[in-house]
Amino acid sequence: MNTRPVALVTGSSRGIGVAIARKLAMDGFDLFVTGTAGNGPEDALADLRRHGGKALYLSGDISDLQVHDRWVNQIQEEAGRVDCLVNNAGMGAVVRGDFLDLRPENFDRVIAVNLRGTMFLTQAVLKLMLRQPREGGPRSIVNVTSVSASHASPERLDYCISKAGLAMWSQGLALRLAADGIGVFDVRPGIIRTDMTAGVSEKYDRLIADGLVPARRWGEGEDVANVVASLASGAFAFSTGSVIDVDGGLSIARL
Repeated sequence: MNTRPVALVTGSSRGIGVAIARKLAMDGFDLFVTGTAGNGPEDALADLRRHGGKALYLSGDISDLQVHDRWVNQIQEEAGRVDCLVNNAGMGAVVRGDFLDLRPENFDRVIAVNLRGTMFLTQAVLKLMLRQPREGGPRSIVNVTSVSASHASPERLDYCISKAGLAMWSQGLALRLAADGIGVFDVRPGIIRTDMTAGVSEKYDRLIADGLVPARRWGEGEDVANVVASLASGAFAFSTGSVIDVDGGLSIARL
């Protein structure tokens, strides 16, 4: 019987998600990764398998609740278990600008992906996770939110609202699942170099140079991945409900 732990990482076809999946594979996890493309990124999947485990691709849009049971059923059939769920899938604001001009359909899209879809996927995955015996190894849910869960950006307030909602979801989950031995964590990246930030890289280059980030550099996907993997290991299980900032000191209150 396969004794390798199993992780599901959403939104893992690029950026932070790829880095998280790679680090978990290096740490001995079998991987299920999700993305919206019909076919999986074969190069990325081959890279994950290079570390000795399985890596399978699940296609679909997390905002479509109908795909959740299909994903969980595939995990059940292929692995029979899931030990770690990393809720990484997300999107930025459809349009940045004055919140007074925000269109309802754009708000609905951001909430559907970043909050509603993530919440109900977690619900579906937990039905499988909770059937596993506690002595089978550490179990965890890691929600990748954002520094924007607590720091408002008026030009993309819909995004901030979605991440703040996910942060509260993390707190509620931690309380609900503590007695079941499932650790729940809220990982908050700051300014990370990804496709999502590529369009505003010059702006953030200037802000970082001016001291917005005390570490004086961009964050990288590997910075987030190292934190997620540590949480998935079970080493911080008694710290369930914790918020971990991955932002080079950006969130520290200063005078």
